[in-house]
Amino acid sequence: MTYRVVGWSTGGVGRLAIRAIARRPDLELVGVWVHGAEKEGVDAGTLAGIDAVGVPATRDVDALLALEPDCICYSASGEQQDAGAVPDLVRMLKAGINVVSVSTPGLVHPPGYHPEWRPALQQAAAEGGASLYASGIEPGFAGDQLPLTLMTMSDTVRSVRTQEIFRYDGYPVTFVMFEVFGFGKPTEHEAIMSMPGVQSGTWGPPVRMIADRLGVELDEIRETYDKVVTPRTLEVAAGTIEAGTVGAVRFETIGVVHGRDAIVIEHVNRMAADLAPEWPTSDRDGTYRILVEGNPDLTCELTVGRPETASDDGMVWPPPCGSSTPSPTCATPRPVC
Repeated sequence: MTYRVVGWSTGGVGRLAIRAIARRPDLELVGVWVHGAEKEGVDAGTLAGIDAVGVPATRDVDALLALEPDCICYSASGEQQDAGAVPDLVRMLKAGINVVSVSTPGLVHPPGYHPEWRPALQQAAAEGGASLYASGIEPGFAGDQLPLTLMTMSDTVRSVRTQEIFRYDGYPVTFVMFEVFGFGKPTEHEAIMSMPGVQSGTWGPPVRMIADRLGVELDEIRETYDKVVTPRTLEVAAGTIEAGTVGAVRFETIGVVHGRDAIVIEHVNRMAADLAPEWPTSDRDGTYRILVEGNPDLTCELTVGRPETASDDGMVWPPPCGSSTPSPTCATPRPVC
């Protein structure tokens, strides 16, 4: 059986998805949505950096929905983030179209997703008889499914911490790097990531996923955000980071159980390898480290691609529509105590 797929956007993940769909014999790319007028009418293969595939990109949403594809691979992103994506997803689901998304990472654990948006998505899926699957490298695997699987090796678990240790100098999306994370900004600037509740919207659901599978209740979800300036000017994929502005950030989304930091997703992101040496480091860039305190203690390191291309390689991990994806783990270790 061949599934008819529409790709939604041609950004970093969208281009990778088009390439994957084009080479799969069981998938047919029937349409591609783009945001910019300069991309309209351009062959999807050209936009994805491969040979032409005979599918011109369009900004006509109605025309794409009228194709009645089996699935939409939704990877659009913007300043509104979920607030911008949810109306699109609702419309697609109501039309009876299945959706795979990397744009709404909180949906990796629907019970922990924004309560003001979840009912609309559930109702739309029910009306259209369609499904919505959210995935990604983290959230979606490294900070939730992988730790849950690892914890089945301990007969008791006291705490679990996932660390992402990545350089972001190769990540090209200026808004995300500068406005969301706060790179290249003066220390007094309030980055979006530092605003109360922002981290919980993305990493709160995987923290809650682990708590739910462990059968424990969270006292609260707490957030931290720290930054270090660069002593020299850096030229990175997203732009120029001037000396004296933020060159490294570290933040944590923390599930508190019985007054303790029990479930932690920590990000340590630098624009140069030598910045903030006092923060957690790894032998190579592109590392996810899972630390389980229990009986026995466990440490697992997962590395992505090659050290020199880890950021780009990590973009491949969000599975494109139709790829073989693991279902959420059903394994249940002993509760945090």
